[in-house]
Amino acid sequence: MKKRLLALILLHVYCSVKAQKKNENFRLNIRKNTGVITIDGKGDDPAWKDADVAKDFFMVLPMDDGPAQEHSEIRMAYDEKNFYLLATFYHSGDAKYTVESLRRDFSFGKNDNFLLFLDPFNNQTTGFSFGANAYGAQWDGTMFNGSSIDLNWDSKWISDSSHDEEKWVFEMAVPFKSVRYEEGVKEWGVNFSRLDLKSSEKSSWTPVPRQFPTSSMAYNGTLVWEEAPPKPRVNFSVIPYVLGEVSQNKANDEEPEYEPKIGGDVKFSLTPSLNLDVTVNPDFSQVEVDRQITNLDRFELFFPERRQFFLENGDLFANFGYPTIRPFFSRRIGLGVPIQAGARVSGNITDSWRVGLMDIQTSSIAETGLPSQNFGVLSLQKKVFSRSSIGVMLVNKQSFNYQNESDTLRTEFPEYNRNLGVEYNLASSNNLWTGKAFVLKSFSPNDEGNGITQAANLEYQNRKWSWRIQEEWVSDDYRAEVGFVPRTGYVNFNGYLGHLFFPKEGKVVSHGPVLNSSFYFTENLRRTDNLNYILYQVDFRNRSSLDFFVSDDYVELLAPFDPTRLGKEELATGTTHQWNAFGWMFDSKPQNLFTYGLDARFGGYYQGGNRTSLTTELGYRFQPYVSLSANLNYNHIKLPAPWNTNEFWLIGSEVDVTFTNTLFFATLFQYNEQSRNFNLNSRFQWRYAPASDLFLVYTNNQMIDPFMPKDWSLTLKFTYWFNK
Repeated sequence: MKKRLLALILLHVYCSVKAQKKNENFRLNIRKNTGVITIDGKGDDPAWKDADVAKDFFMVLPMDDGPAQEHSEIRMAYDEKNFYLLATFYHSGDAKYTVESLRRDFSFGKNDNFLLFLDPFNNQTTGFSFGANAYGAQWDGTMFNGSSIDLNWDSKWISDSSHDEEKWVFEMAVPFKSVRYEEGVKEWGVNFSRLDLKSSEKSSWTPVPRQFPTSSMAYNGTLVWEEAPPKPRVNFSVIPYVLGEVSQNKANDEEPEYEPKIGGDVKFSLTPSLNLDVTVNPDFSQVEVDRQITNLDRFELFFPERRQFFLENGDLFANFGYPTIRPFFSRRIGLGVPIQAGARVSGNITDSWRVGLMDIQTSSIAETGLPSQNFGVLSLQKKVFSRSSIGVMLVNKQSFNYQNESDTLRTEFPEYNRNLGVEYNLASSNNLWTGKAFVLKSFSPNDEGNGITQAANLEYQNRKWSWRIQEEWVSDDYRAEVGFVPRTGYVNFNGYLGHLFFPKEGKVVSHGPVLNSSFYFTENLRRTDNLNYILYQVDFRNRSSLDFFVSDDYVELLAPFDPTRLGKEELATGTTHQWNAFGWMFDSKPQNLFTYGLDARFGGYYQGGNRTSLTTELGYRFQPYVSLSANLNYNHIKLPAPWNTNEFWLIGSEVDVTFTNTLFFATLFQYNEQSRNFNLNSRFQWRYAPASDLFLVYTNNQMIDPFMPKDWSLTLKFTYWFNK
């Protein structure tokens, strides 16, 4: 299997070596502006009359077989400080726009919107994205992996919009110092995307196959500068914060405590495309809380990183390996322990080399004996061939200043854990072929942590057919203490095969089956568990969707496990369990003010039991100012004694109010019977200046059974972005 995967990867690497950029002939000239452009969302400045126009968009969805029905026009210009964009979107129907809210970085599929994709290095892998919805809410993020967008990146830029009966208009100005680019380069990769929910049409300036997102940089056109953009200036920013917090741990009968805190971040451009970030005494109190989920899995669940310091160019660190084999997972840092300081260097060294270097220092904890710890990460990535890359990663966790030299303390908190890995990422010039192969080696003070991991996959996707094959081997003694590897000591083979049919008429735009299979073995190749299921997916022209599935599960428990996760008796190691299940997933069309999703699962469970799971997601918006949502999950598990019958609910409800583009309020309620916890999190945010905020955050946790308070906190935080 490994040899066949390697041969396939090498074959398609060879085919992509001299591949030309797919949409090279789509070129937009951007001229230097001699007049004044006022960002007011009207687009009536004389300077726009001489600008070239990108128009005649292509339809991507519902079908990529011709020109877009809705007309769009894009103009661009620049001066010594900024580049400008004017977008005009006409529509043939009524003037009722679909807008979820005025919040920044909105959900793409739930808003009439426009997006710009920029590739300053022309490497078809990394870049920047800017955009807005029809009411002017901003969108910005960094691009990585050829199409993915990290919306946690925020930069300073201004925009405005307007709309009338026949069109909506978006106008923006982005300072050159807000993006990174190479001096003297006169051609950048570029594309423009529009989503018009009234007509259920997604369109693109350049033709993009419907199976790919319009952000696919392999299908970018070219932005041709009249003169090379001005020489990048030194960009130096200081972002201090000051906060006051009142908190109380009622579970331990503690009195309320007041804690003031100051700290901040520094950003400095080492080169036009390489940035240094330093944080001192960081605080993440304004970060959104995790959405709770019902956990009936045998292994640890993954929750995404939300802290700002770890997110810019985060793909250099977080995307190494697979989602369940990550040598680095930043949420392992600062978990219940203060971060004293950190520094990160990240970005492009050249158009083909990227680097990420991070170092974080945490405090010691006297109560638990946790020593001070230092976390260092180095990630180096080299572009090869047309769009592929080779990467190397080193992760080091070092403990020091132990409170005593006892063996017990050093066993509980090992002196070090290191991971060294290399990976190859395949991306063909036309994006049809993708793949990955990597090897990781861990190093620890004892033999139990000196293991190895190896994995590879190859994937193909065209309009009608898609398939993937993948293999993994994680040794029992592999350790990634700063990573996310919930399972060790296994070999896994998995894959899928899917096909789509496209009716010429009717409400259905596509439908077809997907066959999935995954088998786990011990390192001696003895089967321990497998999951096989067939999914039939139906996508409608109005953007609603319906999926059906039938599954077959087999599990041999490798450790004791409580199938209810309610703290009851555990099933014994070595017991085997097999069951079948069926269900469906439905999502309504996003154009309606009232939206909903209905998911259901019925079938067997451990020990010959039965499990029914029902999930409903409800939403209603008073656009564009108020968005209401509720998530309800119900589980009914019927097992023999001693577990018997168990029922539990997970209820989440959110109120999101966007008074303006700069004034927001959100409250999230979460009621979880499985974890016996009720959580309330309320956040008020005033963006009083670009990238500068005032936050007021209230959090309260209560025990459900018995009902009693656990803890609460109230935080007032002030940040300001000083930029030179």
